[in-house]
Amino acid sequence: MSAPLLPPKPEYTALCKASAVIGADPMLIQAAGGNTSIKAGDVMWIKASGTLLADAQAKDIFVPVDLPDMRHAVANAPPRADQPAEFALVRDGLRPSIETSLHAVFSQKVVMHAHCIHTLAHAVKKGCETMLAAPLAGLNWAIVDYVKPGANLARRVAEVAKGPVNVVVLRNHGIIVAGDTVAQTYGLLSEVHARLRIDPADCAQPDLDALAALTTGSAYTLPDYTPLHQLALNARRFQQATGGSLYPDHVIFCGIGATALSDGESPDAACARIEATGAPAPVFLIVPGKGVILRRDATEANRALVRCLADVLLRVPAEAELSYLTDAQNAELLNWDAEKYRSALNV
Repeated sequence: MSAPLLPPKPEYTALCKASAVIGADPMLIQAAGGNTSIKAGDVMWIKASGTLLADAQAKDIFVPVDLPDMRHAVANAPPRADQPAEFALVRDGLRPSIETSLHAVFSQKVVMHAHCIHTLAHAVKKGCETMLAAPLAGLNWAIVDYVKPGANLARRVAEVAKGPVNVVVLRNHGIIVAGDTVAQTYGLLSEVHARLRIDPADCAQPDLDALAALTTGSAYTLPDYTPLHQLALNARRFQQATGGSLYPDHVIFCGIGATALSDGESPDAACARIEATGAPAPVFLIVPGKGVILRRDATEANRALVRCLADVLLRVPAEAELSYLTDAQNAELLNWDAEKYRSALNV
């Protein structure tokens, strides 16, 4: 390995600053989601799994990896490419992001991957490629179908991220952009975010008194983020929310889909009903016509991904047809050791 194991300053410093800004914006990043990277010769520095982009200036969250070895694995040995810890050049307890391979396939020096709310509001809809054509006109962009994050996704992205293409929309997942400088890449991410902007729908009023009475003495309480209630207050949005899982991080941090209270059912009874199936107690419950309640012991990551669902669906037309993850796709996320590790760190 000819490149020194030192970050390529001053660009690395710029990457840390931009990463912290991105990570602090819930419209771009939720919990430990998203990642950024920078390449210098045969080394790629990438955010560590389970760390927060928001901490990029306060903590050492980037891990150096063997870039040629990772690229070779993506092209020739995908199972190995899904073990990013094998490519770490420093063994300090941090694992490279589970999406290291996704960054490696880009030729550009800087890559930024975000779970942008505006992108997701488009990317969860059936036929979204047609809807993206106008707002992304003039950009060198492409789109790939959903597959579990990792080497298979990286190979699909590599097929389209050729020549001038430096913006790739990931269906049911997010956005990834690339450039030769941090400023260029961050500017491109900001431009895509702005071009895909959708203002949230008007909000109805939740029945806070009924929710307060319902949660008294239970494991649930009212959320601090009031737009969550909108998942319960429009019949079509309620159907969209309970129709299944729309993107991977929801499954990891909130479980599959969303649970609604049956008529006359208490929160504890709903928990018992779900736990009887072998699933954990729901992080949140939708009370039809009244609002949403949240577990009192919900972690910051749980709360961030519940908020994400509301932020996305408030920007999706009521008449839109959504594309949900399949049962098999949900199962492979829940049984993925790399995601169990990330979830355990991100509490």
